[in-house]
Amino acid sequence: MTAIPVLSGGAYAAELVQSHLRRIVELQTPVLEDTDPEPLHQLRVRFRRMRATLAQFAPALELPEVVTGQRLAKFGRSLGLARDLDVLRGRLEGDLLPLLPPRELANLKRVQKQLKRERRLAFEALVDTLKGKRYLQLIAALQGWLKQPRTTALGEEPVRAWLPEWKADALAGLMLHPGWRCRGYGAAGDHEALHDLRKRIKAARYALTNLEELEGDALSPWIERFKAMQEQLGDFNDLLVLQRALEDQVEGDLDRQLPTLCSLLLEQRAQTWGRWQTSSTAMRDPQTQEQFRLMQLGLGANQPSSAAATANPPG
Repeated sequence: MTAIPVLSGGAYAAELVQSHLRRIVELQTPVLEDTDPEPLHQLRVRFRRMRATLAQFAPALELPEVVTGQRLAKFGRSLGLARDLDVLRGRLEGDLLPLLPPRELANLKRVQKQLKRERRLAFEALVDTLKGKRYLQLIAALQGWLKQPRTTALGEEPVRAWLPEWKADALAGLMLHPGWRCRGYGAAGDHEALHDLRKRIKAARYALTNLEELEGDALSPWIERFKAMQEQLGDFNDLLVLQRALEDQVEGDLDRQLPTLCSLLLEQRAQTWGRWQTSSTAMRDPQTQEQFRLMQLGLGANQPSSAAATANPPG
């Protein structure tokens, strides 16, 4: 009987890259049509996952010179501004405006007009990026590389032999981040710490997702947990950004001009902060941390503690 070949780290990474790239190419047309905000969101996510995958498996891959994390990050930022404005407009117009009295709705017309204008300008820049020479060169370089992927000596070794190491960079030091221990969302520096922690959690989630096919049930609960925490911190950040946008655009005292809206924002921030505090406390529980360490080492502790159930479920 012929033995089934063992998948190498480089081959496994190439399959992930191919999956991301295929989706990126598929999404370009609906993004440029701009009839639905979801394709732009998905394209931004795919760029982030592509960047995370190439960083995670960098020791196994020999990539073309034009394919760099810096360039991928730049393209991601080009997509990000339009997407962020979609999120702000969606939260304001979809979640909050229906709850406001007529006087406050009138006071927000200028804000809505400005957000719409900024979104139009951001989308024009996005179109220039997706049709630009450097973007097309990057896509072509990845497509060419995938026809015959080049790997390092490590990339030729079995992917399963180095599973803890493929997790290492994304998970190392995660629980030492100061964002876990922020005492209040109004304290100086807390917003920046929480925003940075969200990026670290996202990186951990992407790294584990890349290995889920290999470890299955051992990683799935952690991926869901990180996704829920990432979304909680994302909601919190969106509310703060919207608050600042309103302060910049509304003339006069915001509390007097938009008292109902300010009350709603304060309430939502408090609720979001409460959910995050619950998740943060549960994650720092000693039993959960022991399970987390075992998962890092691939020793089979596949279920986070029951406190994980208190985390806000992902949308």
